[in-house]
Amino acid sequence: MKVTAKKNKQIATMTFVSVYPHYVTKVEKKGRTKEELHQVIAWLTGFNEKDLQELIKEEATFETFFQKAKLHPNAHLIKGVICGYRIEEIEDEFEIYRQVRYLDKLVDELAKGRKMEKILREK
Repeated sequence: MKVTAKKNKQIATMTFVSVYPHYVTKVEKKGRTKEELHQVIAWLTGFNEKDLQELIKEEATFETFFQKAKLHPNAHLIKGVICGYRIEEIEDEFEIYRQVRYLDKLVDELAKGRKMEKILREK
């Protein structure tokens, strides 16, 4: 599937807090913890617990969320299909969309029971 400018804008204007509870539910249903979810988010974005709570409180959009993030240098190693989109084929002009899909993919891998060192692209 191809990302469109409309789809990119739609994702960019969604708030992180509107999706966050779904991430928590997804990982907890599969036996993982909220702390592990926060570890994955911290790896991708550089956000600590305080930063994350502040972004939730201010109802930051995904655009703001990723503008404030310091994306991990190995984020480009996140590959595969998520929500019908092959991450590595998302064009540079749709950077926010790709970054949100990075996060979705990491949450998905966590929920599927993948080892943390694999999720965090350590080996």
